[in-house]
Amino acid sequence: MGVAERKSRERAERERCITAAARAIAESQGWSAVTIRRLAEEIEYSQPVLYSHFENRDAIVAAVAIEGFQELASVLRKAARPKADRRTALRSLATAYLGFTRQHPALYEAMFTMPTSLRFAAADTETALRSAFAALAACVGQSGNDDGIAVETFWAALHGLAELERSGRIRPGARNERLAFVVDRFVTG
Repeated sequence: MGVAERKSRERAERERCITAAARAIAESQGWSAVTIRRLAEEIEYSQPVLYSHFENRDAIVAAVAIEGFQELASVLRKAARPKADRRTALRSLATAYLGFTRQHPALYEAMFTMPTSLRFAAADTETALRSAFAALAACVGQSGNDDGIAVETFWAALHGLAELERSGRIRPGARNERLAFVVDRFVTG
């Protein structure tokens, strides 16, 4: 192994430590507790070392969000049931999506509500973001030449439900009925 390869591996490991620490702090205390100073103390590196890896806190949040999209894509691919009827497959996908949001609230916040430079639905969209969208598209499908409108709308419905549940603004006991309603609208068109 050459020096350059070792340095590259060490750099990647430091970045994993930084994002892991950010996620841990955010999950236990919220994103407001995640600062460059706090991260430097947590992982025992100087602040300049962190800045040599990430331009600012928003870049760290973006890196965490990318990890989140990779994880979400994996969860959605596992939930998809290719041999199931469309209603069952969509219900399984929707249930997995909402389960992910409940299990990883700070991660989901980084993915969708924290300021980042991540771009969606653009030529330079990160692979992880495209992968999560593709996992949804594989199950939702597209009708005609809708350019992903059906997938975006299904995702928007799930995101809205997730955020409203997270903030306690809708009845938690009616989740199954809401999911059935959303899925039925996509199955029946």
